[in-house]
This record gives sequence, structure tokens and C-alpha cells, in this order.
Amino acid sequence: MKKQEGPKKHYKLSIFFIALVAIAGGLLLTALIYLQVTGQFAALTEAIREIVAQNTIYGILILFWVIIIPLMLVLIFVLNLFRRDRFKKIKKGWEDAARIVAEKEAAARKREEEKKKQTISRFGTLNSYDHKSPARKADQAALTLTLGDFCDNFRMFAAQKFRLYYDISVIRQFVAGLAVSHLMILQGMSGTGKTSIAYAFGEFLGNSSEIVPVQPVWKERTDLLGYYNEFTKKYNETPFLQKMYQANASDKLYVVVLDELNIARVEYYFAEFLSLLEIPDPNSRYLEVVPDRWPTDPAGLQNGRIRLPDNMWFIGTANNDDSTFAISDKVYDRAMVINLDSKAEPFLPDGDEVRCVPISAAGFRKLIASAQAGYEITNRNMRRLRELDEYLIEKFQITFGNRIMRQIKDYISVYVGCGGDEMEALDDIISKKVLRKLEMQNAVYVKNQAEALCNYLCELFGETKVPKCIAYVRRVARNA
Repeated sequence: MKKQEGPKKHYKLSIFFIALVAIAGGLLLTALIYLQVTGQFAALTEAIREIVAQNTIYGILILFWVIIIPLMLVLIFVLNLFRRDRFKKIKKGWEDAARIVAEKEAAARKREEEKKKQTISRFGTLNSYDHKSPARKADQAALTLTLGDFCDNFRMFAAQKFRLYYDISVIRQFVAGLAVSHLMILQGMSGTGKTSIAYAFGEFLGNSSEIVPVQPVWKERTDLLGYYNEFTKKYNETPFLQKMYQANASDKLYVVVLDELNIARVEYYFAEFLSLLEIPDPNSRYLEVVPDRWPTDPAGLQNGRIRLPDNMWFIGTANNDDSTFAISDKVYDRAMVINLDSKAEPFLPDGDEVRCVPISAAGFRKLIASAQAGYEITNRNMRRLRELDEYLIEKFQITFGNRIMRQIKDYISVYVGCGGDEMEALDDIISKKVLRKLEMQNAVYVKNQAEALCNYLCELFGETKVPKCIAYVRRVARNA
């Protein structure tokens, strides 16, 4: 910067002196004109000649001030112009040199980074999984079980192993819910065993569930998957990501528990997962972990992306109080819901000790497919559903969607396959999937129409056949 300021300073100084001489010259010229007009110019010149003739030094001084100094100033100005042009060339040379040096340094850094990519891994735990033995295959002997046996064994296992007591209907809802969606929401009062049933299910499968406590500050998927730290050049892996990676290399059934999932907004941190779960082809569900690929990245990552495992289920526990957020309709539509509002009475497990059933995800799907193929919703109940749909459209502008209708059919088939009753399943899923939409309607209108809707449900299905639906409608009206 100092080298730049020097020429500029000299240039400005020369301009100042030239301006000063110009002013002085102007004043002198004005004086001469005045003397010429007044007739005193000749007398002045004569006086100057006499002074110069008498003393040479005066003549030299007059010549110096009148001629030489202006000429020197003009010369300085011209030289500064040349110096300025030269300085511009020098400055441009400096800038070009600095740019070349910066480009060389950037290229060197890039080469160094590429060299590091060849030798250093940014993933620690994920890479270690690649060097471990392949995951043990699930026990296919479990396929000899029926869905009914599967539910009974799970109920007894939870009671024997953990002293967790659940009504058989809750177990059937749980298993049937897994068949409908990869996302399940367990909601109800604290202490009713929401997290416990998900944990016990993982132990029953011989593959422990991953409990992920949701944090209030979560807003995006990196809160689940982790992130790449530019400072350490390492990826901060989360247990959630590690579990996903393991699931992609195994045929086991995996369970991840999002504990207190609505303490943050589910639509924020789980949004991408919700979208991917809607893709029909499981092999097309990929999540970006890092934006680029390193040669040392784990083998299970494809161009920085990880596949959302089709053998993984997400179970969220939800409390409904002032510390939590309301779960949106978008999430409820894609998830299966189980209401755990009360504790079951303890019971004495019968028979021998029940061991875990390490069934594979493929084996579980076969049990589900077998139940769906063996039992379909009756034509009578299909007609009732169509009539209910027409009634809700007319009275509340509520309709089933294709997604909900598909969920109803799958849920009922599997619930019956688990040993349950069709009307029990129908009552349960209508209250959770269809009538829940009443909460988004005008509260006053719903309250006024509630009893009429209850009467219609009793008339359509039978007075005692849909108690959950009746209770739900009246609770909505009461809360309104």
C-alpha cells in the first residue's frame, strides 16, 4: 500500500505547484495589462533594465522566477505522468504475480486434499462395519409360526422378560400397524409403556432397538444423520446413521425408536424420510449423507448417499402436553397410530419360557402377505365404508383418500390374521384414520353434529360394534 501512495502523493504535489504558478502567472499577466493600459508599462521595463544593468543578481532572480521555475514545474509534471504509467505497469505485474501465487497455492491445497482423500477416511465407525463379518442370517424356522402365534409369543415374552403387560388387542394393533406403514406413532399418557413395547419388540426379534431421544432444537435431517465437520475433516456419525448402515448389510428386522418425537416438529427433521417412504420402490429411497465421494468412504455409501433400509421401522412415542408440538395431518396420514391410554392388568404367563424369534424382514413380510391373501375385508363392510365416506363428504367435507383406503384394507387383513375380529379392526382404524380429521373442522359445527354422527355410526355398523368411534366423536365434541 505504501508503494501505491508514493506516486499519487508526488503527482498531487506537482499539480498543486503548477496551479500555484498558473495563479501567479495570471496575476502577473493582469498586472502587466493594467500597466500597459495606464501607460506605466514602459516605465516599468525601463526600471527593470536599470536594475539588471546595475546588479546582475537581480536579473538572475527575475529570470529564475519568471522562466526557470515554471519550466521545472512543467518538467516535473511530465515526469510524474511517465512515473504514473510505469507504476500502473508495476502494479499490474504485482497483481498478476500475486494471482499466480494464489492459484498455485490453491492447486497445491487441492492436490493435498485429494491426496488425503486417498489415504484418510472421514467415516470411522461405518468403515469398521465393512471389515466385520456379515450379519448373521435371521432364523428362518420362525416362518413356521402364524401371525397369531407371533403375537402371543411376543406378549408372553414381554411379560416374562420385562414384566410388561399388554392386552392382546394392543399387540395385534402393533403388529398390524407394522404391516401398514414403516412409521408408527405410539401416543398416550406417560407411563403406559410406549417406549417399553418398542424396546421389548427389538429384544423379541433378537436385534435390540435403537432408542433415539429427540431434542427440542432439531430442525433438519442432519440432526438424525450427522454432518461433516470441515475443521476436523471427519464426519460426526450418529447412532441413527450407524443403525441404518447396519440394516443395509443385513436381512434382520430393525427398529428405531424416536423417543418423544413431537418435542420438536416432526415435519422438519423427518420431512425427507416421510417423502422417501412414499416411493413404491424401496431400492430408490436414498438419502444424501455427504455431497461428494471419497475413495475411502464406506462401501455401503453410493456417491455419498445411503439407502433407506426397507427392513427398518421407525416407531415414535408422543406425549400430548404443553411441552410438545401438534403432529400434522401429513404425518398422521403416513403413520399408523396406537393409543396407549391405560395399563393392562398383570397376568401370569402360561407355558414354558418364551425365547426371542429372530425372524428376518423378508420372513415377516411373508407372514403379512399370507394374512392379506388369506383374509380380505368383507363386501358388507366395504359397502359400509362407501356409505360412511358419502356421509362424511356431505356433512363434514371429509373423504377417505386412496392411501387411507389401502391402509384400512391391509390393516384389517393383518389384524384378523393376528387372531383379531374384523369389526374390532374396523372400529380401531376408522377412529384413528378417518374420524381424526374431525379435529381439523370447525369445532362448533362438529359439536352440533356429533350426536347425529354417533347415531349414524350405530345405525350403519350396529349399536355396540364401533365403541371406539363413538367415544372418539364424543371426545372431540366435548373438547370443542
